[in-house]
Amino acid sequence: TWIGSKRGGLKQAIGRSRGGLTTKIHAVVDALGNPLRFKLTGGQCHDSVTGYEMLKQMDLTKKQVLADRAYDTNQILHLLEQQSAIPVIPSKKNRRKPREWDKEIYKERHLIECFFNKVKHYRRLATRFDKLASSFKAFLTLASIMVWLA
Repeated sequence: TWIGSKRGGLKQAIGRSRGGLTTKIHAVVDALGNPLRFKLTGGQCHDSVTGYEMLKQMDLTKKQVLADRAYDTNQILHLLEQQSAIPVIPSKKNRRKPREWDKEIYKERHLIECFFNKVKHYRRLATRFDKLASSFKAFLTLASIMVWLA
């Protein structure tokens, strides 16, 4: 969503989803739960589209990629196969032939949820005080630095 005139508008990164107007934070964390990169999108944007763009920019050679069912797309799996990465992603319910995945390693996916929990302790992020995406992302960066330092 843009505010202001069509030429000089400012990006808000707010979109309508089932819960109303929301902003999604897409994040990639390391094996310790520390943030590596993140991106803001409107609430209507699907996770797998942004996830593919973020994974495409990373070197995933011989690494395990843990993600939830929303990231079980042929495009993401093909990207991981090209980079010799190991996908630990459960199959979607509608996949005709379910894929094999390691359930023990998948238990470590809680680290991304822990990252979001730590970041949302900052009320400014949890309630989206900042109107513009640039200032919201700046504070998210500051909160991520605090997660790294903790």
